[in-house]
Amino acid sequence: MWYNQMHNKEFVNYIIELLSPYGNIRARAMFGGYGIYKGDAIVAIIVDGELYFKTDKTTANKYEAAGSCPFSYHGKKGLVQVSYWQVPEIVMEDTHTLGQWLEEAYKVSVSSKKLSP
Repeated sequence: MWYNQMHNKEFVNYIIELLSPYGNIRARAMFGGYGIYKGDAIVAIIVDGELYFKTDKTTANKYEAAGSCPFSYHGKKGLVQVSYWQVPEIVMEDTHTLGQWLEEAYKVSVSSKKLSP
């Protein structure tokens, strides 16, 4: 993707600027990448110059239909997939749609917090 060419910190700043019209957006370094927060809820991660939004079983279907894939890494017991899916380039280029997908990620994050013990 075109934005992969940016330096990681530049990309993080770009994402914060891009998402800031939709709420209080901030980034926090974590595990070699960044967590992106809307208020107190983590809504996305950035790893290796890619943006991934928080998903659940319902919203992940939308990402899959758009040709996206989940973030995964190799753990001690093999490949691990987490509930963050790469934001498709077409969504990144449409600020209205991006805002809608961000809001869905926010709702998923808040909902998952309520379910956590």
